[in-house]
Amino acid sequence: MEKKAKIIATLGPSIYSSTKLNQLVNQGVDAFRINFSHNTKGIDKIVSKIRKIERTTNKKISLIADLQGVKLRVGKIKENSQRIKYDQKYIFDSKNNIGDDSRINFPYPKILKKLKKGSKILIDDGKFTFIVNSKKGLAVSTTCKSQNCFMQSNKSVHIPNFDIAFNKLTSKDKKDIKTATKLGCNWIALSYLQNDKVIHEARRLIKKDMGIISKIENKHALKNIISIIKATDSIMIARGDLAIDIGHSEVPKVQLSLIKKCSQFSKSVIVATQMLESMIENSTATRAEINDIATAIFQGADTVMLSAEAAIGKFPAQAVSTMSQTILSTEKYKRQHIEDFKNSIISNKDPVKSILLSVKDIAYNPDVKAIIVFSNSGKSAKLVSAMRPAAKILTISPNINVSRQVSLLWGVQSINSRDAKGWKDMMSISKEIIKKLRFIKKNDFVIITAGLPFGKAGMTNMIRLYKIGT
Repeated sequence: MEKKAKIIATLGPSIYSSTKLNQLVNQGVDAFRINFSHNTKGIDKIVSKIRKIERTTNKKISLIADLQGVKLRVGKIKENSQRIKYDQKYIFDSKNNIGDDSRINFPYPKILKKLKKGSKILIDDGKFTFIVNSKKGLAVSTTCKSQNCFMQSNKSVHIPNFDIAFNKLTSKDKKDIKTATKLGCNWIALSYLQNDKVIHEARRLIKKDMGIISKIENKHALKNIISIIKATDSIMIARGDLAIDIGHSEVPKVQLSLIKKCSQFSKSVIVATQMLESMIENSTATRAEINDIATAIFQGADTVMLSAEAAIGKFPAQAVSTMSQTILSTEKYKRQHIEDFKNSIISNKDPVKSILLSVKDIAYNPDVKAIIVFSNSGKSAKLVSAMRPAAKILTISPNINVSRQVSLLWGVQSINSRDAKGWKDMMSISKEIIKKLRFIKKNDFVIITAGLPFGKAGMTNMIRLYKIGT
């Protein structure tokens, strides 16, 4: 049985080899994330490896360019990691020198000026805490208040109750969008956005066949969540920074609320951060981590993500396998209790969405084995996926980048094929695909959706119920 929910693995040295990448794809990875907050030198060679694996496995693979945004980060440090002892004095300054076990570069002079005695500086998604003791120019002296603290290069910084406006893309983000386009990325992820302004700006800079993922990481984004969901293509619940900003105990209910809202508006949702954190060092997951993945799937997430577990972890293959097995087990239960998990979708008088909503009820018939969606732009594929039909979803697009983009969506098997020239050609393409699918037998039914006239994006207006062998 194939899983419906998808898995993202973050690229890093632990999985750069062709062998590891291939192993992860075979175990269930559907997309790879490039973290542009870190050094991306040589990433084009890794992308080439992924595209080669895509050809040999005949499985479309999404590439996600995760932009840095205004997320604060420390600079580089000697050997990429230094142990900082509990109660040790440590300095954050504006010097561009490589850091060590006594100081590190914090390249934000305006923030250094505003820090006060007693201010907290939280490092690496809030794992480690430093308290400000004193200031001298653009150097802040702090005390480490965390046990087993390791300061690492380019790790995130959060300062509680310190707001930074972010209403436009940074120069680095704009440069990275150009790089992502050259690499053939299918999605860009916007970090630390607070409203929909950055989404609209990014939309003007990316290609039409690229999607936008909006990362929800702060209380400002939650305040503007409806406008963000409407403007974006997908939401990522980035629970690390979000927990720091709103409090750890608030995150579970926010996660559920966001998944429900995305479902209503037919937008995909990714749950991320520390899903299998212990597997960075250990070959097995904790029961709590398994439950965390299962909860996200029960709630209706399209995708779950591995960060450091894949990028720098000691057991990336085991982490992917654990995630896949948990998804399969959870989805089996959901199929057996399908009435408990049917979602509600707002059509908002959208005629295309209303047409596709009728597919959902037909597809719950056990004789309907698949839904074939002809989708030039990917919009119809996104809507059908959001409906969570019981039947298998096969999306067909002549655009390889659209095929790769929608492969990240729940339940979608993406096929890159020529565009249909007319009704008869559409049926001919559909029959060619059906012949290759072993699970479809004579007298089974397949739903076919498309837009007339062919070749015009966003115009799905036709549904056909086709009986195999007729």
